[in-house]
Amino acid sequence: MIVRILGEGQWDVPDDAVGSLNALDDQVEQAVAQQDEAKLAVALSALLDEVRSAGTAVPDDQILDSSLILPDVGSSLADVEALLAESADGLIPG
Repeated sequence: MIVRILGEGQWDVPDDAVGSLNALDDQVEQAVAQQDEAKLAVALSALLDEVRSAGTAVPDDQILDSSLILPDVGSSLADVEALLAESADGLIPG
């Protein structure tokens, strides 16, 4: 699946990484539910690090349709809340 991190680019992430991404996504959702900015920063950083390590960067000159769009590491609670409001399954479906 192709994952876009806003402000960074795209990664081709294997489907078998979805389980670990979902666990990290749950931590992001919990931080937002608790309105805990510090916890959100840690959880979001871990999620994005996992995307980067599990995936392969898509070259900048190649634009593909993204399966998922994730906020950048500096996103505020309000930014992440807005993205979560668009999906019933969190940032990472499944």
